[in-house]
Amino acid sequence: MPVFWFALSFVENIKPGSTVAVFLLIHLLLYPSSNGYNSYMDRDRTAVGGLQNPMQPTRQLFLATVVLDVSGIVLSFFISPFFAFSFFFYIVCSRLYSYRGVRLKRFPVAGYLTVILNQGGLIFCMAYYAATKDIPATVPWQGIVAASFLIGGFYPITQVYQYREDEKDGVQTISMLLGKRGTFVFCAVMYAVAFVLLFFYYKAHQQLLLFIILQIFFVPVIVYFLKWFLLVWKDESLADFKHTMRMNWLAATCTNLAFITIIILKQIG
Repeated sequence: MPVFWFALSFVENIKPGSTVAVFLLIHLLLYPSSNGYNSYMDRDRTAVGGLQNPMQPTRQLFLATVVLDVSGIVLSFFISPFFAFSFFFYIVCSRLYSYRGVRLKRFPVAGYLTVILNQGGLIFCMAYYAATKDIPATVPWQGIVAASFLIGGFYPITQVYQYREDEKDGVQTISMLLGKRGTFVFCAVMYAVAFVLLFFYYKAHQQLLLFIILQIFFVPVIVYFLKWFLLVWKDESLADFKHTMRMNWLAATCTNLAFITIIILKQIG
């Protein structure tokens, strides 16, 4: 969801109807289908995502993901053929990431790039393209790159407590490759790059006030991240489910509020 609001914060002239439709398509069809299919393939028995004790997936879950996929692709054509193709492409990448016959998530770099380029750059393009009234719709490259780096700085943190489960499943994540301490350093660098890009973007558009507002909303995230980082540096066992979920919810809440605030200020300004 933060990437959707992030993309919308770049749009000067928003199409309300199309924007609402895209929000629903992405968050009620695309993401649930992707997560459901991944759960069906993984069959995790320990804490994963936001669930500490996940239920075992059934055949019905797989069939539900197919229904969501087909419904989403058909409905996407009412937005535009480009949006429908992007929707379909995201589904394909998501399946290649999880499907046992390919399983891109087994490979730390390939899996990582699949996630950040789709959940970051592609979703940004889809949301921006569908929401803007401007014709032709020129998607700002700074937003695409920054969205990818923001997801790139967030995603590895979600993997720090799953090493044992991933290893048993034959999966090597980018976080496992970096190590727990290295994951925190890597994520900090990725976020720093994203914010540098945003600084220059807002400066070029004479909107540095919006950049300052963004930083204010991120203060709680940075404080929690640094405190947790110091704890993990001393004791890596504290890179656990509880701390990860707190980080996830805090980051998602602050990021959503930041970009929604920027959208409101730009639309009433």
